[in-house]
Amino acid sequence: MWDRLQKSSRSGRELLARLSPTLHMGWRQVLFANWPVDPSVVRPHVPDGLAVDTHAGDAWLSVVPYTNVDVRPTWIPAGWGVALPELNLRTYVTHDGHDGVYFFSLDADGLLGVLGARLFHHLPYFYASISIDTDGDRVRFESERRHPGARPARFAGTYHPTGDQLAADAGSRAAFLTERYRYYTQVPSGTLRYARVDHEPWQLYEANVDLGENTLFEANGFAHPETDPIHYYSPGVRTIATRNRPI
Repeated sequence: MWDRLQKSSRSGRELLARLSPTLHMGWRQVLFANWPVDPSVVRPHVPDGLAVDTHAGDAWLSVVPYTNVDVRPTWIPAGWGVALPELNLRTYVTHDGHDGVYFFSLDADGLLGVLGARLFHHLPYFYASISIDTDGDRVRFESERRHPGARPARFAGTYHPTGDQLAADAGSRAAFLTERYRYYTQVPSGTLRYARVDHEPWQLYEANVDLGENTLFEANGFAHPETDPIHYYSPGVRTIATRNRPI
């Protein structure tokens, strides 16, 4: 009986994976708020099959708020997608020579989007109430997690770009923290999965940031880093994400 139940569960997950669509997304008004930390801080929170990626000896924890627009399967016409404001906490990893992102949590203001991302893409999404107010290029972003049974998490901050566009050359810190074209995730069985994320290079600027509240670290089992964060802003990119598949 137990064997039959396990086979049925695996078959259900495999069916969901095959149904997982290739997605179009438009990421807009993106803030990358990045804290350097010792790799030993991140290592216990990352699956064993992934290596913690470092730059100049530091691992990084990044808080990334943004507006996700026109989210839709690629076979649906442009403009028919949904808006999905998001906030994530992530770090940087490698697997078999491929670098990528590992998400600790993703908060989003869209119940169907959260359910779909959990079912089809095996990502740790949580339902949240998010408000975004803009005044020119100045963005006020506030998020409060309201997912049943989840640890509470709040974020509030204002940010805007400053100065000229940065040259995020290969090997630079800016490129390390932003030019990532895979994400990795792990399902409850322990299987590692990944998806490829394709987009043009980021247009990056230094950012002026005023953080009022941020409990994402504590909600994910981290102490708040004592280091000073590095901030980047981007007006955004158009993105295509492949279906999620096992490594």
